[in-house]
This record gives sequence, C-alpha cells and structure tokens, in this order.
Amino acid sequence: MDALIVGADRLGNIPNVLSEFGIRIAGHVSGRETAHQRRSATLPAGIGMVILFTDFLGHNVMQRFREAASKEGAAVVCCRRSVCALQQALGKRVDRSNCAACRADCAKH
Repeated sequence: MDALIVGADRLGNIPNVLSEFGIRIAGHVSGRETAHQRRSATLPAGIGMVILFTDFLGHNVMQRFREAASKEGAAVVCCRRSVCALQQALGKRVDRSNCAACRADCAKH
C-alpha cells in the first residue's frame, strides 16, 4: 500500500516501521506551508493511506488532508511522530493476520 505522510520535517526510523506493515511512502509533506492551511489538499494518485503526525500539524492542515483522504477513499491514521505511536496506530488499522500465508514479503520492500 502507498501512503502519504503529512507532518514532521524528518522521518527518522518511520520508513522502517512502515515497511514492516507493507506500506511504502509515496510522498511526504511537512505541512508547514501556509497553502496547506488555506486550500484543499490533493493526494498523489494511488494513495491508500494518509498518515498524519498530529504533534507537527495545525488543525486546519489536518482537516484539509482528512477531507482529501475521504474524497479518495483512503484510510487515515493519526498519531504522534514516534515509532511506538505509529506501530500502535497501524496495529489497530492494518490487518496482519494473513501475513504468514502472504507471498508479498513486505519486510523486503
């Protein structure tokens, strides 16, 4: 699944956590630009999930990207920018019950 990450200037170990869940980063927006607060956000094509790091975003930016995700039918995950918080939030949203039988081998992506 491809995801758009909104918030944070640096991602640190976040890409490693996402790859454990079979999620690739299709784009990253810091959310600091004033344009993100004022006009509707657009998602890149093929986005299946929008991850919002709430400790780095204002309410207007979160609202714009939530609306865009809703229009596109993409899942929205909100959490703080930490490995533990992201793992916990994804654990509630991503079904990993069939991982043993899956041939995708997400850990290698």
